[in-house]
Amino acid sequence: MPELTIQIGGRGFEVSCQEGEEVFLQAAAKLLDDEAQVLSDQIGRMPESRMLLMAGLMLADKTAATGDKINSLENKLAEAEAELRNLRSMPQPEPERIEVAVVPPSVTDTLAELAARAEAMAAFIEEKSTK
Repeated sequence: MPELTIQIGGRGFEVSCQEGEEVFLQAAAKLLDDEAQVLSDQIGRMPESRMLLMAGLMLADKTAATGDKINSLENKLAEAEAELRNLRSMPQPEPERIEVAVVPPSVTDTLAELAARAEAMAAFIEEKSTK
């Protein structure tokens, strides 16, 4: 079983851990040391047991707050998933009927005739103006 020396609040502690857990132990020790450092900066020197107790309580408080936040986010996610399931289970809306006006052939013929007359008049005016 590996033995490590971890630093908490400027003090060294010999601890053992399972093979392969050294990295996790060092990461946990760093978290505890960071809290102990905050206490040391604010309060100054204090007994080892009190420092460890206070740092542990501060970490526990942060852990509880994180747990509350996770629960809140899980509830919001569950609500969003339920809403998504409801939306997906709803029947598709009926296609909207759109009516398009049909122009009768007599109107298109009349418009074509008017266009031809306008072009003829434009050509006549153009011919007169170039002379």
